[in-house]
Amino acid sequence: MTQSETRRTPGTPCWVSLMVHGLAATQEFYGALFGWEFSPGPQQLGPYVRALLDGEEVAGIGQLPPDRHLPIAWTTYLATDDADVTAETIRSCGGTVGVGPLDAGEAGRMAIASDPAGAVFGIWQGGEHIGAAVAGAPGTPAWNELITRETSAVAKFYQALFGYDVQAVAPAECDHVTLQLDGRPVASLHGAGNALARDKGAHWMTYFEVADVDEAAVRAVDLGGRLIHQTREEESGRVATVADPEGAVFSLLHARA
Repeated sequence: MTQSETRRTPGTPCWVSLMVHGLAATQEFYGALFGWEFSPGPQQLGPYVRALLDGEEVAGIGQLPPDRHLPIAWTTYLATDDADVTAETIRSCGGTVGVGPLDAGEAGRMAIASDPAGAVFGIWQGGEHIGAAVAGAPGTPAWNELITRETSAVAKFYQALFGYDVQAVAPAECDHVTLQLDGRPVASLHGAGNALARDKGAHWMTYFEVADVDEAAVRAVDLGGRLIHQTREEESGRVATVADPEGAVFSLLHARA
């Protein structure tokens, strides 16, 4: 299959990546939680591995230099055809580009940015690597949601980058919208208002599909993680929010059929 046949529509979440201090311990945690195995990835920013599920790439984990004390968080990457042009648009629309654009070997070209509300995200121009090779199965990224104070201004920022259609999610009093490409939702924005945690601020949340949310949440805690939000029923399915041993927060999802 050629690159053109597998090209991701610009603006589609295509990859999630995590930078941590303890790479080996983090691999053990996610390997036990999701059944991931690991293979070496591009080393431009230091030690980095790709998580594999049945031999297919689903996520990335890298190691921070010992002197870098950045927030430990999963980063959502949005596909682009031209990382340099997208980076310029980010700057001109009030965002910040913190890393790159730079080449990740033959894999592709990337940058890490933050939107005007401060939420960090990545952009990925696929080369040999176009992003996650499988979705929907347990242990794979299932959804990406921006949690921010209010959605209207930040939605305009993302629209300027990728031309999304923004659709409100019922009920109307909830500040919750989906970003749509080619008529289908690819991500969502949730305005949390004053409920947005001051210590965390605006952030992208990665949802990983699991077969049993309750069991996976218990296992995450047993492996050294923390339960952030109890299991609950949402429109998308059954959800729990947890943190890994270094504090990276993510959600477990069993999607409605």
